[in-house]
Amino acid sequence: MTDTRTSKRVNEPMPQNIPKEEILKVSSLTKMFGGIKAQDNISFSIEKGIVCGLIGPNGAGKTTLFNMITGIYPPDEGEILFLGKSTKNIPVHKLVKAGIARTFQHVELFSSMTLLENVLVGMHVRTKSGFWGAITKLPWVEKEEELARQRAKSLLEFTGLDDYTNRPAGELPVGRQKMAEIARALASEPTLLLLDEPAAGLNAVETEALGELIAKVKQRGVTMMLVEHDMSLAMGISDKIIVLDRGKKLAEGTPREIQNNQDVMEAYLGTG
Repeated sequence: MTDTRTSKRVNEPMPQNIPKEEILKVSSLTKMFGGIKAQDNISFSIEKGIVCGLIGPNGAGKTTLFNMITGIYPPDEGEILFLGKSTKNIPVHKLVKAGIARTFQHVELFSSMTLLENVLVGMHVRTKSGFWGAITKLPWVEKEEELARQRAKSLLEFTGLDDYTNRPAGELPVGRQKMAEIARALASEPTLLLLDEPAAGLNAVETEALGELIAKVKQRGVTMMLVEHDMSLAMGISDKIIVLDRGKKLAEGTPREIQNNQDVMEAYLGTG
């Protein structure tokens, strides 16, 4: 005899539109600089596993928003939740340890250090040896250091930089340095990676390689948010786009929706 209860369960339709886990939630965020609102009541969320593009004209407040998310600037109003917890009053290094990493618009590598050493710097929030461990060189410390070096080398290989492992970072062209910054950020094992104009200063070939790398990072399960002026790159790799204009959120949607948004066109082209 057929168990009708089981049959009913099997034939029931699967639930649709299950909400994805929110990695980041920004609510009513406001930031003032000398009486000027750099951020004006901005709200949005970023779901797990996506690439979110943040675009807008110069002076829209994109980097200021990144600086608040990463703890460099405290918001004057509003709230930032990372994995459901408020980031208020949490210092930058603790946010990195919690899982938020970033790169910068202008390369911030240690130019006299090798690429391997730069990536190892990014691992300091995940290692345990500390100052005294470095002095005593106990067996477990040496083992940890060796594991860190192996992982750093694997990240340089992942980002296509394994041929430059022992080269000083300052000797490399901008395109390689941008990739190295991503490798160093990945060394901290982020849940959320913020990329601030990663394609700035890159040629077409380097930009294409960058897009391929971002796709590979996404496949690893890292959620990303990027500020980018290269519209071809931003639209091509983003799952959704947030548009800022003069400190306010102008639009939010899929790349296709943003491309067809008249308000966005007017913000960029200045048409009436």
